[in-house]
Amino acid sequence: MMGWEETFLKFIRWLNRALLILFLLLAFFCANSQSYLRGEVRDENNNPLPNAQIILHSTGYTYYSGNGGYFGIMIPGKNDSLTISLTGYQQQSVSVNASIYQVLVLKTLYSTVSLQKNRLVSLTKNLQLADRENWIATGESYSSLLENEFIETGKYPETGFALRIDKASYSNIRRFLNMDTKVPHDAVRVEELMNYFNFGYTPPLSEQNFGFNSVLSDCPWNQNNRLLFVQLCAKKIDSALIPPSNLVFLVDVSGSMDMPNKLPLLKSAFKLLIDNLRDKDTVSIVIYGSAVGVLLPPTSGKEKAKIRQAVEDLNPGGSTPGASGIISAYTLAANKFIKNGNNRVILATDGDFNVGQSSDDQLEKIIISHQKTGIYLTCLGVGMGNYKDSKLEVLAKKGNGNFAYLDNEAEAEKVLVKELTQTLYSVADDAALSIRFNDHQVKSYRLIGYDNKLKALKDSLIEVEGGEVGSGHSMMALFELEPEQSKSLAFGEPIANIHVRYHLPADSARKELSFAAPANYLQLTKLKPCFRFAASVAMFGSLLRESPYAGKTTWSATQSMATASADKNDGLQMEFLTILEKARKIYSKKKRRRK
Repeated sequence: MMGWEETFLKFIRWLNRALLILFLLLAFFCANSQSYLRGEVRDENNNPLPNAQIILHSTGYTYYSGNGGYFGIMIPGKNDSLTISLTGYQQQSVSVNASIYQVLVLKTLYSTVSLQKNRLVSLTKNLQLADRENWIATGESYSSLLENEFIETGKYPETGFALRIDKASYSNIRRFLNMDTKVPHDAVRVEELMNYFNFGYTPPLSEQNFGFNSVLSDCPWNQNNRLLFVQLCAKKIDSALIPPSNLVFLVDVSGSMDMPNKLPLLKSAFKLLIDNLRDKDTVSIVIYGSAVGVLLPPTSGKEKAKIRQAVEDLNPGGSTPGASGIISAYTLAANKFIKNGNNRVILATDGDFNVGQSSDDQLEKIIISHQKTGIYLTCLGVGMGNYKDSKLEVLAKKGNGNFAYLDNEAEAEKVLVKELTQTLYSVADDAALSIRFNDHQVKSYRLIGYDNKLKALKDSLIEVEGGEVGSGHSMMALFELEPEQSKSLAFGEPIANIHVRYHLPADSARKELSFAAPANYLQLTKLKPCFRFAASVAMFGSLLRESPYAGKTTWSATQSMATASADKNDGLQMEFLTILEKARKIYSKKKRRRK
């Protein structure tokens, strides 16, 4: 009996000690009770800011705002203080109380505001242009363009435009025509149709970055006018001198990519690119869909099997938090930055961002914040129905990069294999061309293509946004000229003077080349075939746009010129003849129906 009582007393003493310890713990936690702080981070226009860094001062711990800018943080007491920061915005420190829902507003940095100003593709000095409404149809979106008009030389002799290697418009147009449907007017960017072809590439002199050629001829659609062809050829990088690459594949694996012409096509495209990687190149893969994360950390190009397997493991699902993916990809690219190397994010998507910051303006702001880091951006667009051309165009231009549309595997091979150096290796940044016409010879002129977005025209008429030019790119620009009949021609004077301004990659020093365009008239039939073929491509674009400046252009005349001038050994030019025939049937059929 005594044994039982002793055991019972020991249990009571143990229980008392346990209760005392529990009481002390409760007292401690009550004295140091935690609180839940909730809130959101927004910009001055009340747009949510995801991925904003939030540092809790009492613990030093770091948190980040979610897709809608929201956050929830456990803090030691009711009161604390935070520091909030996000690239492109002014850092802010605030005192907070857990009982109050926090709405934290970050102000845009002044430098970012000036960078974000919409800039022009082409510019005629001192000229005020009109406005019109945006065009959006069938779930796809395109930047609304205002076609360049005739400009009086006596008042406005100088115009200019950005030099770019974008070619997306051509393959996108091909997709529409292959579906037996008309092309949205604003999907037609004539300069990108020109960029698609290599019009008689001639290497520049060894000490120059650009070679120049021009010729004056007849205008096929207006016998009273002339056509000035201006050709620039960028130098090719010596294959032995191509710098190492730090490439980050940023792949959209959201639910909208679950179609044969989207993610499966991109997987095929990336596998083609992998075959061209060198041991000194580095590849990473960031995905965004149901989650945002690093699928493949930085990996040497010699580990091709590992990279291919990572690409094969890409599977679609979830929403499209594109902004978060972009930030993650740029962060990874910055962490592995190669000085004097080719640092580039390759964004592959249908552009249908639907979570977080998704408007053109919001995405543009994110890209601009990384604009001066030396990291380029290449955008690869895919898909149809919900394809957002306008978003990818904005991102590529603001990201010091280029833009292509992949409608099939052959196009993927063209962009990422055959034209790899043009696509991924820049020889000139922030490049722009200005041309000043001689008013003794030119009464008025019209730049064909390089049409400005209406939004940019609303904001500014004083600045052209230069572009990136890839290795070995051949560019053709066309001007329709109305000759000056009332003045006597100045013997020996050029018809125009041209200046190309740019800077070398990783070099802020501005460089300039000057050329004189002679009044070297040749009949259209005597021009080199590549120039006549270029004219047929411009005619094709004006017919698709149903341009008021198309004059007497017809499908038949366009086909005749293209057929007579096409290089039979150039597969792209021969394919153009097939595309042209499809367009003629589609547009002629529509006209007959209207009649």
